[in-house]
Amino acid sequence: MTKRDFPKIHFYDQDFVDIYDKTWAWVQDYWGGGGEKSAIEGKFFCYPGAKTVKQLDAVLSSFFLVYSNRIFQASPTIDIFYNRQEANGAIRGAYSVETGKASIGKDNSEGLTLPLFAWAEFNLYHKSANKKRIKDILPVLDRYSLWIDSAAKKDNGLYHVPLAACDMGNSPRDGAYYPVDFNACMAINALYISALADILNDKETSFQYKRRYFSLKTRINSLMWNNDDGFYYDIDRHEKKLHAKTLAGYWPILAEIPNDEKAERIIAKLQDPAWFGAQHPFPSLALSEKEFDENGNGFRGSVFPHLTFMVIKGLERYQRWDLARECAIRHLYFLLDSMNPEGNHHKGNLWEAYLPTREGPALWPRHPDFPQSQYLAYDALSTICLTIENIVGLFISLPRKTVDWIIPNLEIMGIENLSLKKNMITILSNKSGRGWEIHMESEKLYYFTINILGKKKKTLPIPSGKCSMLIDKL
Repeated sequence: MTKRDFPKIHFYDQDFVDIYDKTWAWVQDYWGGGGEKSAIEGKFFCYPGAKTVKQLDAVLSSFFLVYSNRIFQASPTIDIFYNRQEANGAIRGAYSVETGKASIGKDNSEGLTLPLFAWAEFNLYHKSANKKRIKDILPVLDRYSLWIDSAAKKDNGLYHVPLAACDMGNSPRDGAYYPVDFNACMAINALYISALADILNDKETSFQYKRRYFSLKTRINSLMWNNDDGFYYDIDRHEKKLHAKTLAGYWPILAEIPNDEKAERIIAKLQDPAWFGAQHPFPSLALSEKEFDENGNGFRGSVFPHLTFMVIKGLERYQRWDLARECAIRHLYFLLDSMNPEGNHHKGNLWEAYLPTREGPALWPRHPDFPQSQYLAYDALSTICLTIENIVGLFISLPRKTVDWIIPNLEIMGIENLSLKKNMITILSNKSGRGWEIHMESEKLYYFTINILGKKKKTLPIPSGKCSMLIDKL
């Protein structure tokens, strides 16, 4: 399998192109079955040698596997969890590769985890236009949501879960009875189930989940927002705000919970050196917290690529494309510099977590297995997904037949041979004697929107075949 099977990216910094290509080569080692003794059939995405397959990894991996030109399927790993749904609607956070049975820890008796299936499925739909899949999985997601309600929803409309369900290890969140991230993810769940129902024109389900979304949004804003600090906090069992400034407080922007004024305040903290404005975006704990550790120390300062991905996708919800791109580029430079600080680029590894103030993998005393190397469920979000969507700047919707290219300024960059179902497209920009020119090639008609921030925005139908456009003529 050669790397030309995958979409080829063009960017002025060849290091970004190299790590993108190399990641696809590494993904092949993560794509397979559990072996002869495995109870889970077929091929799926899994950490080599792992004893369990995790729901969070399955969801996150779908965001970059959709760009593999169908060499790796994005849905089978998620389907492992759907296929094990219990009669009461339960889907657990991890399953044993060997037995196929739920793997549940003592500190999380229900096996709960952040409920992000609907977000992933909405993304999959826009990359595949597979409406039949939405029809098949919507009842699964409905039963799953009702099970979480029965297991975790309290009289005040918020969700109480153990902190282990939030997957933030040793984050200093003691006393958190209603975690802000889990509750925001339940809002994300409702928001996207409603959107999936709209695709099927299922008005009753759409309305039901929209109502649940707005109800939860109101409660999060009234009980978890601190107006003095301009931030969302966990609350204890008495609904009193706890003041640990963790990156969990940014899940509400992905859920579109803050209004524009609140969003502006919380987003400003991403550049504030007393909050999350570290050199490497974004530390898991605010720099001013007394527990913050420059060595990372697990979730006491480490930069986790999947959480950086979450924040950047949240910035998109508020049209902060410029900041999203700037942070994605800085983040990727830290990943590259951490592969081999001595300067021998691309001979080292990607890591599960990074130092917040200098290059290198994070450290956690007495945890020699942290961080795991080549943790691609997190890392490929950066080297593939953020590279295509936020650095090159392409946003694709197959059912709408649209490609939006959002860039702050014109540079030599683009993508070549990206499969949109049965349509291969190429979009490249370069400078010719006539000025900046965009060359496009497609097998079928689609609609192309170029948005050069603050300067020009234009939507054009792109016919099949080859064509080009001069930016100055738009």
